[in-house]
Amino acid sequence: MLGYVDLHSHWVAAIDDGVKSAGEGVELLRRLHAVGFSTVVATPHMRPGMFNNDRAALEAAYAETLQHFPADRAGLPVVHLSSEHFFDDVVFGRIVGGQSLPYPGGKSILVEFSPQAFPAFLQHRLFDVRRAGFHVVIAHPERYQPVWKDVGCLEPFLDAGAHLLLDVAALVGKYGRASQRAAEELLDEEAYEAACSDAHRPADVDDVARGIERLRQRVGDAGVVALLRDGPGRILAPPARLR
Repeated sequence: MLGYVDLHSHWVAAIDDGVKSAGEGVELLRRLHAVGFSTVVATPHMRPGMFNNDRAALEAAYAETLQHFPADRAGLPVVHLSSEHFFDDVVFGRIVGGQSLPYPGGKSILVEFSPQAFPAFLQHRLFDVRRAGFHVVIAHPERYQPVWKDVGCLEPFLDAGAHLLLDVAALVGKYGRASQRAAEELLDEEAYEAACSDAHRPADVDDVARGIERLRQRVGDAGVVALLRDGPGRILAPPARLR
């Protein structure tokens, strides 16, 4: 087992746009384990107006899915629960108010934005989240349209202490050529802290496996370990500053 850590996956059943059944969730986890992930964090969406989940709803769905795991959990990774927090006013209030679902350890939190544009005053709000005690992890930055035009638009957010999480499937064109180019450029600039699967169903793992191999071609074995094991480890147990 390669010991990869997946910080972004949608294997909790019937709570968002991820798997629809617990059995499908178990199968997704089996496939992720088979390609090298020994730990997988569930990150179901918290996005008011689309997925009206709060912390209690996500914890209940996670517990229900776990009830359907095989007793010996053979062939399955270690699992944890967090959330993919859509960074609107409501969820921002939950984060700074202690009502979010940070990563295990409670020090880092995953956020996402609208694909079309970043929120107003985002840099200032990221500073506010840091003051609330969290390291911010930005999900799949290569999939945001402003980044397609200029990856430098992420610099103010990095200056505010945010860290970037690559969706490896972007490297094989799953989200289109613009996302692939942005991912390649950010990799070349060593901008990513970690990489993940963002798998929503078992079939997605085919793209994840191809993405890992493409990642290996670009950054070598050491780079794969840095992004799929060491970087996630720092996010789950961060020092005072990750970089």
